[in-house]
Amino acid sequence: MQRDILKYGFLHALLTALYIGLVATFIFYIVPMFFADKPDTIFAPIMMLMLFVFSAAVTGTLVLGRPILWYIDGKKKEAIYLLFSTLLAFFGIMLLTFTFSLVATL
Repeated sequence: MQRDILKYGFLHALLTALYIGLVATFIFYIVPMFFADKPDTIFAPIMMLMLFVFSAAVTGTLVLGRPILWYIDGKKKEAIYLLFSTLLAFFGIMLLTFTFSLVATL
């Protein structure tokens, strides 16, 4: 069972990192193509806040969804183990990303 929990944790962390990568890619490449020559309007901060709220919901679901369901179902130890394995895996992915970023700038 612990092996499955580790798999879930890594999968959730990986999906969260991929989602963040997709949103960052969208902001970096797509937004300037369509809005580079446009004047600033009230819609820019509205769109960014909407994206922020949506992203918080998606990543919150990926990181906390299954652990909360397991906790409610009485699998408290497994839920906490899954939450921390997800966070640890995500921390590892984050460190790798930071490392690759630093190496790429040298």
